[in-house]
Amino acid sequence: MASLTEWFEKQPRYKPKWERNTRVFGHWNAIPFVGSIVADREKDHILVHSDLPIKFDNTVNTIIIVKHKDITKLKEM
Repeated sequence: MASLTEWFEKQPRYKPKWERNTRVFGHWNAIPFVGSIVADREKDHILVHSDLPIKFDNTVNTIIIVKHKDITKLKEM
């Protein structure tokens, strides 16, 4: 019998491309932001916690949903 680790690895599901807390830069609704990855659980979007609040359509957003192509990894100092 296979171990549970082997069984879970064989399941057909999305494999994340970004690690949690990776620092990223991008644009959301033509607004530049810098933040950290919260979750990469879907193949078409990522949740990002922005460093500064973003006001858009009279709402203040700190957690935003962006596409993979809209962000780049920040270089470490």
